[in-house]
Order: sequence, then structure tokens, then C-alpha cells
Amino acid sequence: MWYAHSLPDSADKSRWQSLASHLKGVETLSGRSGAKFRAGKAAALAGLLHDLGKYTPAFQRRLEGAESVDHATAGAQEIVALATQAQDRCIAEIIAHAIAGHHAGMPDSNGETSLEARLKKQLPPLDPVWRKEIAPVAEGLTPEGFAWRGNGRASQLAFFGRMVFSCLVDADYRDTEAFYDAAKGEKADRDWPCLRKNVDDYIARFDRYMTGKPREATPVNALRAEILAHVRTRAAEAGRGLFTLTVPTGGGKTLASLAFALDHAKRHGLERIVYAIPFTSIIDQTAGIFREVLGEGVVLEHHSSIEEDKVSGREAADKLKLAMEDWAAPVVVTTNVQLFESLHSNRPSRCRKLHNLANSVIVLDEAQTIPLALLRPCLAALDELARNYGASIVLCTATQPAIAAPDFPGGLDLGPERELAPDPARLHRDLKRVRIVQLGEKTDDELIDALGEARQGLMIVNTRKHALALYRKAVERGLDGVVHLTTRQYAAHRRRILEDVRLRLHDGAPCRLIATSLVEAGVDLDFPRVWRAEAGLDQIAQAAGRCNREGKLPEMGIVGVFRSAEHKPPREIAQLAGDMGRMMGKHADLLSPEAMRDYFGEVYWRKGEALDKHKIGEAWLLSRSTRGPYPAPSFDYRTVAENFRMIESGMEPVIVAFEDAPREVLEKLSRGFVSAGAAARKLQNYIVQVPPKARQRLLDNKHAVFVEEGQGQFVKLDTRGLYKDDAMREDIGLLWEDADYLALENTFI
Repeated sequence: MWYAHSLPDSADKSRWQSLASHLKGVETLSGRSGAKFRAGKAAALAGLLHDLGKYTPAFQRRLEGAESVDHATAGAQEIVALATQAQDRCIAEIIAHAIAGHHAGMPDSNGETSLEARLKKQLPPLDPVWRKEIAPVAEGLTPEGFAWRGNGRASQLAFFGRMVFSCLVDADYRDTEAFYDAAKGEKADRDWPCLRKNVDDYIARFDRYMTGKPREATPVNALRAEILAHVRTRAAEAGRGLFTLTVPTGGGKTLASLAFALDHAKRHGLERIVYAIPFTSIIDQTAGIFREVLGEGVVLEHHSSIEEDKVSGREAADKLKLAMEDWAAPVVVTTNVQLFESLHSNRPSRCRKLHNLANSVIVLDEAQTIPLALLRPCLAALDELARNYGASIVLCTATQPAIAAPDFPGGLDLGPERELAPDPARLHRDLKRVRIVQLGEKTDDELIDALGEARQGLMIVNTRKHALALYRKAVERGLDGVVHLTTRQYAAHRRRILEDVRLRLHDGAPCRLIATSLVEAGVDLDFPRVWRAEAGLDQIAQAAGRCNREGKLPEMGIVGVFRSAEHKPPREIAQLAGDMGRMMGKHADLLSPEAMRDYFGEVYWRKGEALDKHKIGEAWLLSRSTRGPYPAPSFDYRTVAENFRMIESGMEPVIVAFEDAPREVLEKLSRGFVSAGAAARKLQNYIVQVPPKARQRLLDNKHAVFVEEGQGQFVKLDTRGLYKDDAMREDIGLLWEDADYLALENTFI
């Protein structure tokens, strides 16, 4: 008898999992997932062969305590040997990447640690009984009915390989988990509601929510109702595919996009709604709205800042952790980082959920925020999900990026008929609540003078340094209600600041907010006056969305755009401001859809090849195989995963643990009661990202310490006086620049 898994402290092998049972179990689960995108045979075969190397005495000794052995390569070698038909050989080599990488990650095709090297590796012979026990058939592996894109076939095949990999690793985890749970007399709680079975109930909940929501009879609310009705009509009419939802800020696009997703899912029997948001600072806001609409137990919130201690009960937290692994919930609210990095990852833990994107509605909120350096590979992934995996994609924004083909080469198929909103140009005119005023060059003193003249106003600048300088100057002038909001503050602190700002605005109290761009996208604020440092036109439009948001001013709100006399913008922002400047002579209304389309066209023309900075689109090739006459893939799965980073800040984290919650996490970490990974997730809301040299100075001057000796992952601020927060009647955040001063003065402030 050959075994796949043993039980600790059990010599009774009759209770161990047989290898044939495990392989057939994974075959069934993987094939079932792959069938969603016409890859049932390929995914099933990957599951059947993934642990083939366990048919060796060396691995069986491993189950009894001997050293680890390679048991993944054998299946990769065998599937290539089994596929004798020309049409299946290429797919077999793609599946071989998945089998070889089902523990450590999918390898590149070529190189020292590549699939090529592993296919040439000499392995111990397998017991021939495997052919009788599992009897694999490597035929019919090529998916039928796929829509291939001219010269994009190689990248599509690479994407297919990653989706098969997702089916395999998820099935492997699940079958293994089920075996060990049964041995312990337990069962993991993975029972989330099924969207298809419950969609009528969710739609009814949405309708009750909208009916019970008090609304004033205002022109803005009338337009919101029109937009919602039109979007829902389109959801019932339209086939699956790519869509845009172009609605000015304040037009109710969050609820309208949820309504579309629910109605569209019902129309087409879709399995999941995934809502991707650009910033972690607003993900809990959106997830909270969806829970209010749909109820508890429906929405999974998945991002790096998730607070597991918000979840009541250990069983609920365990269920949340399991769901984050595979996105089993009917509605998933996540981040662009989580979505796109997973779509380009090679790691089992990140790829495991990808097959659940098939037959889903994916809404990208603030679609224009996809980093320019990764725009082309992100668009290619979205196109492929819609083209061959039954997904409907909604690009939801007030500032729609100009990414439609053929104007944008390699862009998305987004003709006017794919727009969900009723006449975006008219909506812009009817919902126009602000006008842009060019202020020219302004000193900090002039800016503070202007802010002082407004009882409530928002000033947005491009850097933390500039925001801090303005805040200090405003405090020195004695301005009432001055508030400072930047990433000097950790996320939990920023949420408290925003709650205070909303209360001030509601009560009509003095409120003069000085912030960086983090306040722009998705943060629900309504100021009568806004100032914005020069930037890209999309950022100016986002800033304008914080001005006269509800249309309650008797006249147009004013957004003053200025050029700082004392603080130069970062290079990339300066270039985008130049692109915007070239629009000023062409469009009287800079916020119109036409101006926005021209602006993005200008940006994309200027960036050119830099829209795929790491040349990810060139990482997939179909070459002639060195092992025979069939086309063979040359795919850089590992290299692409290493290069694809949505956030390349070059900053390093410092934990600010002066509140009870982070202190408790660090205490549990030091006592071994929580893993490093779980601690990292729980601490995300209490982290400030600082320049590497600044963090080193904090450590050198004893203002920060490693939580555990030699553990660079966790650096904790030790000097309380360097973090100015609401407890100290200052909302500055971390002043790492004071580290050298404190070292010289030996003073605790």
C-alpha cells in the first residue's frame, strides 16, 4: 500500500490516507473547478498526477520521519511523456509547470531552477503499480471554444496554466484538509451561501434597503435614481463581457454597480461578485455599505489590513481565514493589489482563489488608478477573464481611462454599447457642481491666507512634507478647526480623523483639512471649497469630487488649482500636470468626458512602452520544443511574479503600538501565541511607511527596536513623543525627522 499522508503519533497505517485515494480525490475536485472554463480534463489530469513522486520508497520513508524528498517533479515528467498527440503536447507542458510548482510555486520554463531543468532531472523509479491504480489518460487537454487573440495566444496559454494551477492547489489543499479533519473528527466551516441560489433574496434585500433609505427630493437624488434604474435595465439585457460605468462623483455609482452585479448575476447564473478597490483606506467603508445592504455572512472583506479581531468568535475567524484563501463567499470586497498581484503570481497561496473568478462579476472601482507601469498586463488579464472565463468586468469611475480599442492599441473591446450609465456627457452636465479655477503660483503663506478665509475647506497637496509644512503654518496662525491627514498616520488613526472631519462638516463647525491625495478616491467628504496642487487631470477631478458633493451650495463650488512656489511635485506628478496643461487650450470644461479621454490619450502616448515597465507581455513565448517537434511554451511564471508589484514605494514599515490592540498582538507574537503572518495582518492598521534611511536612524538612535532580535519584519516605535496623535492634541503622525534631534538632546518629548 502506498500512502499520501500519515497521521502524527499514529503507527496504525490503516488510518493513513492512501495515495490512490488522495490523487483521485484531487482529480475530482480539480476537474470540477476546471470545468467552469472548459478545462475539466486538463485540471483533472493535473490533480491525478501532482503527487506521483510519492510512489517511491524514499517518500514512504519520509512519512515515517525521514528527510524530505522531491515528489512533484515525477508528475511533471510523466504528463509530458503521456501526451503523445500534437494538439495536447503544449497543454501538457503548461500543466507540467503547475504540477512541478504545486508546493513552492510555478517555475520559469528555462534557467537553473526551471521546468526544463526538472524535466531532465534523474529521479528514483516509480513503482509501476501507479499505472494500474490511477490509469491516467492525457488526451483532449486543449480547451475547446477558446477565443484566441492573434499574437496574444502565448500569454493566453500562460494565463490558462495559472488558472489550472489554481484548480490544482485548491483541490490539493481541500482534499488534504478533509482527510486530517476527518481523522480529528472535525470539519472545516466553509459553508458560505451560494450566490446563484440566494440571488433573489439578495436582490430583495437591496430593494428594501433602497426603499427604506430616506432621500430628499433634490436634483442630485433624482439623477441617482435615474442612473440606478438605467443600470438595472442594462443588467437584464446585456450579455457577459466588458462594461464601463461612467458616473460623476456623487452619482451613486457604488450602489448602482452593486445592483448591476446582482441583477447580472441572476440573468447569467454567475457564481460570485468581486469588488476591487484601489486603496485599503476605503475598503472597510465599501464593505460596510454592502453588509448593511445584504446582511452579515454574505460579504468577505479581503485585504492586507484585515482585522481578524473584529470577527466575533474563534470559529468565525477561522472561517474568515479559510474564505480569504479561496474567495468562497458570494460577495468579495478586496483591493486592486490583491486582485492583480494574484493574477500574476506563481505562489500556491496567492493563486488558489483564481479559479473562483471564472463566471463572476468583477467591479473595478476607480479603474483609472491602475498603475501606469502595469497598465497593459492588467488590461490583458481583464480581457482574458471576460474573453474565455465567463466573467463580466465593470470599469467603474468618474474619470474613465481611454483604454478602448482600437484607439488604445491592445486595449479592451469597449464600444459605446458597453456603457452602463445613461449618456455620461449629459450626466456630467447635469451633475456638474464645481468649476475649476487656475490660481497660478502660490506661496505657503498665500495658501494659508486663502484657507483662513473659508470656514470649511480642503487643501490637497502632493507630498507629506508639504502637507506638514502647511499644517504647522496654519496652527501658528491660530486657524480654528485645522486638521492634518497623511500617511504619516497609521490607518486606524486616519479613520478617527475622518470621522471627526465628517462630524465637523455635518455640524457646520470650523473644519480646515490639509491632506495628501489619499483623501481623494472614494472618501466620502463634502467641502464647500477645495484647493489642489497641480497634478494629473484625473486627480484634479477626484479632488473636485470632494467639493459641493451633494449640490447644496447656491452656486458652483470652486476648486482652485495652484502651483506651489516652495515645494516641487514628484517627477511623475509634474509630468502628469504637464499632460493636463496641454488640455487647457483644447477644452473649456476640463472635467468633461471628452477632456478626460483626451488627457488619458496624451498620458498613454507619452508613456508608450513604459505602460508595461517590466515587459511582462514579452514573458510568454511559444517556441519549438527541444524535446520533439511540438510547440512548447517558454513562460516566465516566477520572474513575472517577482516583477509584478502594484506598490513600489521603496518604504519600510514601523509599527506604532501605543494602543491596546497592537500591543496585544505584539505580546502574543513574543509568546508564540500567533504566527508572524497573522501578526502582520493584524498590525497593518498600525503601521507607518517611512524612508529606509529614516527607519535606520530610528533604530540607531534607540527610538525604534526590533520586536524580536534579528526579526526585520517587525520594527516598533519606542519613543512615544515621536508620534503626535489625538491623545497629544496633535494629528501629525510620525515625525521621524526628529529622531536625530532627540538623539543629540537626549530629550523625551
